[in-house]
Amino acid sequence: MAWVLDLDGVVWRGDQALPGAADAVARLRAAGERVLFVTNNSFAEAATTEAKLGRMGIPAAGDVVSSAMAGASLVEPGERVLVCGGPGIAEAVTGRGAEPVMNRGTEDGVGDVDVVMVGYHRDFDYERLRVATFALQRGARLVATNDDATYPTDEGILPGGGSLVAAVAYASGQAAEVAGKPHPPMAELVRAMVGAEGTVVGDRPDTDGHFAVTLGYRWALVLSGVTAAGDLPVDPMPDVVAPDLASLVP
Repeated sequence: MAWVLDLDGVVWRGDQALPGAADAVARLRAAGERVLFVTNNSFAEAATTEAKLGRMGIPAAGDVVSSAMAGASLVEPGERVLVCGGPGIAEAVTGRGAEPVMNRGTEDGVGDVDVVMVGYHRDFDYERLRVATFALQRGARLVATNDDATYPTDEGILPGGGSLVAAVAYASGQAAEVAGKPHPPMAELVRAMVGAEGTVVGDRPDTDGHFAVTLGYRWALVLSGVTAAGDLPVDPMPDVVAPDLASLVP
């Protein structure tokens, strides 16, 4: 059976590994379970995320799926994509056979693009909002890597990619097609890799819980991220609740 693990709030919090997470993953793999790491954070390239997991004692080559990859699945080869996000989006778009276009410059300097793809990045500013809005007004379609309002870090709860998407959608008047959890594009990528049965482990009912519903997988809620014990009950109702991943995995 597959285990689909969220990262922020499940395996790590910011740059800090959560206690026992590496041992829990090792126990799952030793039992013959397939482990996949699925994150709505689109900023990092795949190798960067794999290396971070490796430093925490979790080998992960080929086992990371990001919302940037899901977003790229909504792009056709040969299209020009205005990237309002991090290097992970540019990497995924290139891997799809499309052309990433940097998100700075005047509206004339950018030229015509087919897609505006928005994901989390800390240097989002008015110029990026302006250029994206011009592109959408010219007929580009809007793709969001995810619509998470926030995400947990060791600094605290920070604005997520969905907050940036909301600004672009509001300015342009165009609704975004959302790729990441809990939406179907991410589910299709996961099913293609690990099959039709599994358990989603996450800390957010609105993303991880509904993602389990989309997949038809079991839903395991851990209380090491955004959701606390005082927030229970939540919707959708988890199949199991545990303090953290280490406690969840026998």
